[in-house]
Amino acid sequence: MRHRKSFNHLGRTSSHRHAMLANMANSLLLHKRISTTLAKAKALRVYVEPILTRAKSDTTHNRREVFSLLQSKTVVTELFRDIVIKIGDRPGGYTRILKVGNRLGDNAEMCIIELVDYNENMLSVSKKESGKKRRSRKKSDSPAAETPKKETVEPVAEKVSDQAPEAESKSEESAE
Repeated sequence: MRHRKSFNHLGRTSSHRHAMLANMANSLLLHKRISTTLAKAKALRVYVEPILTRAKSDTTHNRREVFSLLQSKTVVTELFRDIVIKIGDRPGGYTRILKVGNRLGDNAEMCIIELVDYNENMLSVSKKESGKKRRSRKKSDSPAAETPKKETVEPVAEKVSDQAPEAESKSEESAE
């Protein structure tokens, strides 16, 4: 029974789990997005978000604490130099998990975990949607009341006639 066990052990020993999460955190911070199983992504989010929160204040103590978890000087340097600039004003929720389906081999649920401030596609969509205002539906605005708009179709004959004189002038030039 798993009474009062507060986190997913992922079927690994403690040392293996910590090493795996540190490696995944390094990859996430270097590449800004990784593909993994849903269970590992949820465990990684619990592991990485406190690290990102700690990185907001650049002190020697915080750098040493983060290094003790990540074990990579290059990742710690990039975290405190580049990543903190983008996440500095965010109060939390630094990662996003996007489900992508099941893996073919073992049908494991796969997902992409990414840093929220680094997905330019999602950022551009959210800026466009923030300008839209919500409208309430009036009783007269039912879908049946609206008439479908007819699209205008350009006659094909005009296009052919436009191309014909050009073709004739080219043939005349080549004859001379």
